[in-house]
Amino acid sequence: MNTVLKIQQKLLPDLLEVMQHRYQILKYIRLMEPIGRRILATHLGMTERVLRAEILFLKEQGLVNVSSAGMSLTSEGRQLIRSLESVMKEVSGLEELELQLRAILNIEEVIIVAGDSDENELVKKEMGRACASRMKKAFSTDNIIAITGGSTVAAVAEMLTPTVDERNIMFFPARGGLGENVQSQANTIVAKMAEKTMGQYKLLHVPDQVSDDVYSSLVEEPAIKETLEMIQQCSMVVHGIGDAITMAKRRKTDAETIQKISDGQAVGEAFGYYFDADGNVVHKVRTIGLQLENLENVPCIIAVAGGASKAKAIAAVVKQRQGRKTILVTDEGAANELVRLK
Repeated sequence: MNTVLKIQQKLLPDLLEVMQHRYQILKYIRLMEPIGRRILATHLGMTERVLRAEILFLKEQGLVNVSSAGMSLTSEGRQLIRSLESVMKEVSGLEELELQLRAILNIEEVIIVAGDSDENELVKKEMGRACASRMKKAFSTDNIIAITGGSTVAAVAEMLTPTVDERNIMFFPARGGLGENVQSQANTIVAKMAEKTMGQYKLLHVPDQVSDDVYSSLVEEPAIKETLEMIQQCSMVVHGIGDAITMAKRRKTDAETIQKISDGQAVGEAFGYYFDADGNVVHKVRTIGLQLENLENVPCIIAVAGGASKAKAIAAVVKQRQGRKTILVTDEGAANELVRLK
């Protein structure tokens, strides 16, 4: 921590608390703008009266606009919050927690956002913003990006923005659909990501899970075969991580297979693979899309998942990637639990 911050912590601890508090207000406005005071107060766990005074101060400083539609950040407010991000990570201890978790998991990089998405849905949006930012840093001249489904990955799509320079960006679904909420399907997410980045996309019109006979037939279809070949050449993979039993039930898995997954003590799922606490594969679903072996030559793999309840699942999935180029984007709730579980 720099010298000025150390002095402030010793002599003016209240000042840092106020700064963190106002930073959080600005951060939540950025995630939800335009937003009304009542809704924002609920998310922050504050009374409207206290929040009103803070908003008045931020407005007077030229950081917040207040209109009939709700509150939003000014350009100065956006610039300030970007400038403060690294400082606030240091002050809150998240920077140190990132280094600690990176060593525990033995992966390339860990990015932690404040809060616990189990308790506050806005934290998932903040994870989406952090993941979108990291993706843009990793973009090269030509990009083939494979994307899985899930609500957290969908939050990443919402936070992407066009790149400043001209890049070729092509998004592909990493697997077929689960047949649930269309907003969290990989096909929907890749279309949204392409729209947000002014890139291109291709869809994969197949179910996530198929029988052996159907699989053999579908993968030979020209359009599907072409898409699968492109997915296997991807330069980046962005994927979520699921709880094993929850994902098995979402796939409407038969009772016998669920029992197999349970008996194998599977705790995490990704790409149709179910992993135990040591990262061993307990069960594999016959899926059309990216396979675990396809990840070996992918230059950039980003896993995004959070919430204290997901800690065991995250550890299980990440363990089979130890020592490799994997980036984990998570939240404080999951990070603290992962440290406790080490």
